[in-house]
Amino acid sequence: MKKYIAEFIGTCVLVTLGCGTAMLVGCDAVNGGGYILTALAFGLVIVAMAYSVGNISGCHINPAVSLGVLISGGMSVKDFVGYVIAQCLGAFAGSGILAAIFSTGAVEDKTGGFGANGLGGVNGSVIAGLIVEFVLTFIFVFAILGVTSKKGNHGSFGGLVIGLTLTLVHILGIGLTGTSVNPARSIAPAVFAAIFNSNDGAVASLWVFIVGPLAGAAVAAVVYKMLEKKAD
Repeated sequence: MKKYIAEFIGTCVLVTLGCGTAMLVGCDAVNGGGYILTALAFGLVIVAMAYSVGNISGCHINPAVSLGVLISGGMSVKDFVGYVIAQCLGAFAGSGILAAIFSTGAVEDKTGGFGANGLGGVNGSVIAGLIVEFVLTFIFVFAILGVTSKKGNHGSFGGLVIGLTLTLVHILGIGLTGTSVNPARSIAPAVFAAIFNSNDGAVASLWVFIVGPLAGAAVAAVVYKMLEKKAD
């Protein structure tokens, strides 16, 4: 149970600070600094959580990461299900905190939708959106598997490397899809955007930000296992 609580807290913090930063600073082309601030917010949350709950749950705080770990043999199916449920609940808790802050009208949500992902940056193309999310999640999960591998020699720098990798994929992805690489992070903001902002578009394209990251994570795990086995 402690592992699930850790995943709940970690995902809650990720959505609160990551999506919250996007909502506060905006991520449009005119306000370009918002790209970097949002990318750093997501990456720094991973660093902070890796060194606080990483020793309890591994700090997945992402169903795609948990899927990659499952396929690579690092966790049981039971734990995978428990992790995903905890992560999704944590994401909803984070979005709930943001709703309490932004829905009063005291602070403007510059994303217009709780930091929900969308296909606006790829001109509404589902194919392009899937490719972006697949590739970025592949890179992210591939890096995580390498850093956390027993054969790796990253010592106490693992959390920093993973956080910087998430920052990196956000720098490219924010302008394209808002960067999901995390189904839980996408589901909760989309639901809250539909409820509070009547933004049904985020929900309509939500499947892209579930399928893309999960597929990218699965392929990353298979490829990494193959490469690791050949290196033996």
